[in-house]
Amino acid sequence: MKAYSKELEVTVPTRRAFINITAEVEKCLGESGIQEGLLLVNAMHITASVFINDDEAGLHQDYERWLEKLAPHQPVSQYAHNGYEDNADAHLKRQIMGREVVVAVTTGKLHFGPWEQIFYGEFDGKRKKRILVKILGE
Repeated sequence: MKAYSKELEVTVPTRRAFINITAEVEKCLGESGIQEGLLLVNAMHITASVFINDDEAGLHQDYERWLEKLAPHQPVSQYAHNGYEDNADAHLKRQIMGREVVVAVTTGKLHFGPWEQIFYGEFDGKRKKRILVKILGE
């Protein structure tokens, strides 16, 4: 069995954003040479997420509105976590959207269903963060 690991770096200039990272993950898969196996993509920060869904702007707007209703940023005083930072809402949004995804690798390609893409969700941006890509297989 072969193993491949790479950390991608991302700096989002805004507080929140959804970024399609499918091409970067596919590049990692190509570099790995793995044809059959499993690929993990993990947001390595507690206020960011990795998830799979459709790359459709309306859906991303829906996510933004829905997440803000569930865990509004303001007023920051509503959260016990907020003391030094004002990012309690980002922790909650990450919990909802998830930490990581696992995708099957078949014949050297991501084995996706229709419309599936991999996204990085940033909920407390404006600083450098890391995304782990780990691939195991033959």
